[in-house]
Amino acid sequence: MRKTDIRYQTYLKILEEELLPAMGCTEPIAVAYAAAMARDLLGSMPVRMEVNVSGNILKNVKSVVVPNTGGLRGIQAAGAAVGQAERELEVIAQVTSEQVGEIRTFLERCPIQVGLAATSQIFYIEVLAFGGDGSSSEAAISGFHTNVIRKRKNGQTLLQREEAAERESPCDEKSLLSIEGALEFADTVELDDVRALVQRQIDYNYAIAQEGLRGNYGANIGSVLLKHDGDDVKVRAKAYAAAGSDARMNGCELPVVIVSGSGNQGITASVPVVVYAKELGASEEKMLRAVVLSDLITIHQKSGIGRLSAYCGAISAGCGAGAGIAYLYGGGYEEIAHTVVNALAVVSGVVCDGAKASCAAKIAAAVDAGILGYWMYRDGNQFFGGDGIVSKGVENTIRNVGRLAREGMKETDKEIIKIMLE
Repeated sequence: MRKTDIRYQTYLKILEEELLPAMGCTEPIAVAYAAAMARDLLGSMPVRMEVNVSGNILKNVKSVVVPNTGGLRGIQAAGAAVGQAERELEVIAQVTSEQVGEIRTFLERCPIQVGLAATSQIFYIEVLAFGGDGSSSEAAISGFHTNVIRKRKNGQTLLQREEAAERESPCDEKSLLSIEGALEFADTVELDDVRALVQRQIDYNYAIAQEGLRGNYGANIGSVLLKHDGDDVKVRAKAYAAAGSDARMNGCELPVVIVSGSGNQGITASVPVVVYAKELGASEEKMLRAVVLSDLITIHQKSGIGRLSAYCGAISAGCGAGAGIAYLYGGGYEEIAHTVVNALAVVSGVVCDGAKASCAAKIAAAVDAGILGYWMYRDGNQFFGGDGIVSKGVENTIRNVGRLAREGMKETDKEIIKIMLE
């Protein structure tokens, strides 16, 4: 793929817009971002707030620990109106220890009413803040984590972009993605075009994986795997990825680099590939290209599913990681395509019931399926078109999974949200 090729520039743009640093789980961070904007618009600390969100946001914020809040969980903690709005998804990365100490006091004196927004949007957050002098402000995000569609102060509209609310991503050109194109780009991309992006992803995400194994976070899935399953490379690949999620879901204050709007997917797409690259003694160049491939294949799968759904996004990233590992072993298009299909046949249908400690276990299962998918093909085994949702051709199977997640699991998503609200 030549640098002048429109696909080259599009794939590069996709990576630039997807591989973003974030502190904490991205849905509560998006709530924190909106809250910080509302506070800035108000011009003072609010005395009352309202946070209205879509069901999927509620699902992904309800149970997760918000970093830099002293271990607090949920929408009220995320909406505590601290942080720096100009830092977007790193809005609470530089909250001071003094501010952390003030959060509980703030929540005691400033009631935050949480409600389901009257919207059909899957991704929607609006924060209303009220001052003691009768002033008010509002900030709203829709479509994806940084897509600010509305700002108001004292009833006056300062920003209105309703037409952007339907977009699922900042990049509208993901239809150009394919497994074949992702592999060609990974093979030919000038490394200086992606080195800073991907190396940051590797550094951040591997660091939080190490912290997850050192500390006591959530259900400690990574540590459990290493203790009981041994420490061969396959177990380490699963354990390190799971440990990164262990830490991230349970209040670790290290940043991650996200993929498809998700830190868990960013970790899953990169950390197992890095573990295998270290084990195999791969060159820096080979490791970077393998992570690029994993990222693009993850994004490609998710583009047909959407940012938030009842389908666990870690599955897409685990399949991407399997493809990246196949690439490290010298695999070409056939090996990578069959790895993805085999993995999807095994774990498609794992539900997303929000961000929380069990995400780490789902990540371990997804990475295991990705690796199994590769070893199956290496040994001459595969799933064939007509086996369940598998169709002949990797792109057809990916489309089937997108249809299953986007259309078939709509009612599942509603029931999950009802169960969580009960």
